[in-house]
Amino acid sequence: MRFLPYPLFISLRYLKSKKKHKSISLNTLISIGGVCLGVMALLTVLSVMSGFHEDLQNKILGVNAHAVVLHYSGLISNYESIKDQIDSTEGVVSSSPFVLGQVMLSSGDRARGVALKGIIPETEMKVSELRKYMREGSLEDLETGSKTPGIIIGKELARYLGVYIGDRINLISPVGEIGPLGMIPRIRQFKITGIFEVGMFEYDSNLALISLQDAQDFLKFDSSVTGIEVKVSDIYKADRIVEDIQKRLGYPYYGMDWMKMNRTLFSALKLEKFAMFIILILIVLVASFNIISTLMMSVIEKEREIAILKAMGAPSTGIMAIFMLQGLIIGVIGTVLGVIGSLILGYIINNYEIIKLPPDVYYLSHLSVKLKLFDYIIVPLCSILISLLSTVYPAYQAARLNPVEPLRYE
Repeated sequence: MRFLPYPLFISLRYLKSKKKHKSISLNTLISIGGVCLGVMALLTVLSVMSGFHEDLQNKILGVNAHAVVLHYSGLISNYESIKDQIDSTEGVVSSSPFVLGQVMLSSGDRARGVALKGIIPETEMKVSELRKYMREGSLEDLETGSKTPGIIIGKELARYLGVYIGDRINLISPVGEIGPLGMIPRIRQFKITGIFEVGMFEYDSNLALISLQDAQDFLKFDSSVTGIEVKVSDIYKADRIVEDIQKRLGYPYYGMDWMKMNRTLFSALKLEKFAMFIILILIVLVASFNIISTLMMSVIEKEREIAILKAMGAPSTGIMAIFMLQGLIIGVIGTVLGVIGSLILGYIINNYEIIKLPPDVYYLSHLSVKLKLFDYIIVPLCSILISLLSTVYPAYQAARLNPVEPLRYE
């Protein structure tokens, strides 16, 4: 300690109060605790928001491809040649045609409207991660051309319809043929060959998969498809790759990347994260007032010591440095403890899934945490900066203290 600069040495001594004035040390602990709680709350919330964003993004991209190519007429007839042109575009990993339509599934007295997607299992596995979410059966179990073709549905949809693997359900199209009594819907029976669980209520309750040929036959698409899914090498360059595809194909083809298709959702999450940062940084600002009050009380208590230091030749800048270092030490200790606390809390939330969410409301079944280096750099820096700024006024008051008055009667 004797080799430390005197402002740092004295500031460390001032953190320990005299025995008869224990309230000063208590205020120091309260100041450290305030900074600690503020930093921990801010980092935890930002990590939870980042985890929610990433988990949601992974689940969306697990079911859907990174981009889709569509036709303004609604159908693509020569999809094989279009697929070859897409595959030859730089940045494209693979592609797969698909058919999409709105139908109704019924079993017994239960029925539900769903999105029906026709796929080729071999190529679909190259553009999405549906195989990873299969709980029963597999994508390869979709039989083409059989008397009772296969269908794969989500776990929530199977629960609602009261069906399981091997059961038969009816697929009903609202658009059918015109009969003597009006529109006659098309009905075909399918056998459940697989059940998937993504963890997002939107998909688990509203999506059904059949083979591409069965979808074309049932929806009367002939040999046409709705569009072509595309997987790219870098998901954050999907928009640029889609532009290259559009230039290559020309009108009337157009593409949409995953960011554009989910722009509203991710923009709302980004705005909410920023708003939470602004709101929770106020906690750190409130903690800074504790630092100000602690230092002001320290200045009042140490008036005699300050006067002696000035009488011995200590400059005003040296006196200011003493109290600024005292506040800075409080801020650094509180920030470090807050960072450690947020890491521990994030580990507990991630590994024990203690916060469950209703999937039909929040898309996800539980809360997850994603620790981002950027957050763990910016937040501690902001906290330390606020703590340092809060020391300026008390330190200035100490520096301008007249040494004559405290020592008049000594």
